[in-house]
Amino acid sequence: MIRRALTLYFGVAALVFAVGYFMGTANVSLLLVQSFAYALIALGLNIQWGYGGLFNFGIMGFLMVGGFAVTFVSFPMNDAFWQSEGPMMLGRALLAFLAGALLVIGARRLDRVGITGKLRTAAIILAWIAAYIVYRSQIDPAAAYIEANGGWIGGLGLHPLLGWAFGGVLAAGVAFIVGRIALGLRTDYLAIATIGISEIIRALLKNADWLTRGTLTVSPITWPTPLPQDLQAGGMPIADSFIWARLGFLAMLLVVIAVIFFLVQRAYGGPWGRMMRAIRDNHIAAASMGKDVKNRQLEVFILGSVLMGIGGAVLVSFGQIYDPGAYQPINHTFIFWVMVIVGGAGNNWGAILGAVLIYVTWIISDPVAQQVFRAVSDFSVNQGWGAIPDIESRASQMRVFVLGIVITLALRYAPKGLIPEVVKRSS
Repeated sequence: MIRRALTLYFGVAALVFAVGYFMGTANVSLLLVQSFAYALIALGLNIQWGYGGLFNFGIMGFLMVGGFAVTFVSFPMNDAFWQSEGPMMLGRALLAFLAGALLVIGARRLDRVGITGKLRTAAIILAWIAAYIVYRSQIDPAAAYIEANGGWIGGLGLHPLLGWAFGGVLAAGVAFIVGRIALGLRTDYLAIATIGISEIIRALLKNADWLTRGTLTVSPITWPTPLPQDLQAGGMPIADSFIWARLGFLAMLLVVIAVIFFLVQRAYGGPWGRMMRAIRDNHIAAASMGKDVKNRQLEVFILGSVLMGIGGAVLVSFGQIYDPGAYQPINHTFIFWVMVIVGGAGNNWGAILGAVLIYVTWIISDPVAQQVFRAVSDFSVNQGWGAIPDIESRASQMRVFVLGIVITLALRYAPKGLIPEVVKRSS
C-alpha cells in the first residue's frame, strides 16, 4: 500500500510538473495554492463521510461561512458604520435575538414544571413566533439604516490568520446547530437536509447587503503573507513577485495543513478513531456497547465543518474577493465528493491525493479541450464541413464531462479509491 501511494503521489507530482512546463511557473503556483486549499476542505469531508459515514451535501454553506469570517475579520474597518447609529441598533437586534432564544428554550423546558403534551407544543410554537417578531422588529430597521448610511458594516482590520481561525469557529457553530437538527435523519434525508440548509445560508449571505455587501462583493482582502505588490515595492520584477508571493502563501498553507493532518491522523489511529469506525460500520451495535452515537456523530460533523470553514476562508483570502453570488454547488460541493471518492474515503493521504488530482484535472480540462476543439475545427474547415461554433463555452462544459469519466473509471477499477482506507486488525 505504501508503494502504491508513493507511486500515485509521484504521478500527480509529474502531472503538476508537466502543467508548470506548459503553463508557466506563475500559473502552476496559483494552481498549487488552490489545490491544497481544496485538499483541506476534502480532509473535512473525509472526516465526516470517511470517518463517520455522514452524507453532508451542504459543503458550500460552510465555505461561504468561512469566506465571510475572513472578510469580516481582515477587511479594513468602515468608519462610516462605526461613527453612525448602526452599532447601537445591531446591539439591540442582538439582545432581541438572545431574548427570543431564551424564550424558545424556556418553552421547550416547560415539561420540567409539569406542562406537557399539546399545551407544551403550543407554547413552543408561540415562543418561536414571538421570538421571530421581536428579532425582526429590531434587525430590519438596523439593516435599512446601515445600508442607507454606511453601506455595510465593514471588517475589523485584523490579521487574516485570525480570520482563518474565526472561519473554523463560525463553521463549528453553524455545524452544531445543523447537526442538532439534522443528524437524527437517515443518510439520504441527511443529504437532502444539508443541501437545503446550504441554500438557506447562500440566500442569507447573498441578500444581506448590510452584512456582506451581497452581490456588490468585497475586495481586496489582505493576505497573511506579502502580496506581489509588496515584493514589487522592494524592487522585485513583476513576474517573479507573483511566483514568490504565491509560494509564500503556499508555504503558510502547507504548515496549516501539516498541523491539522498530524492531529487528525493521531486521533483516527487511536481509540477515538476505532470508536468512529465502529459507529460508521454499525451504529446499532456501537450503541448497544454503550457508545453515545448521536453525540459522536455530532462531534465528527463539527470537526469536519471546522476544516471546511478554514478552507473557505483560505480560498477567499487567496482570491482577495468575497462574492456570495459566485458560489455554485458543482464547484463548491460536488467536486469535493469526487475528490474523496477518487482519492479514497477514510484515508487522509487519499483525500489529499484526490483533491490535488481532481482539481488539476478540473482546471486543465478547459484549455486542453479548447486546443482539441480548435484542432478539430481547423480540420473540419479544411474538409469543407465548417467550423465548430462556441468553442470556449463547449470547452468549459467539458469539465463536467471529464469529471464524470474520472469518477466512472475510479468506481470501476478502484471502488474504494486510489488509496483506500487501511484498518489494522489485531489477531
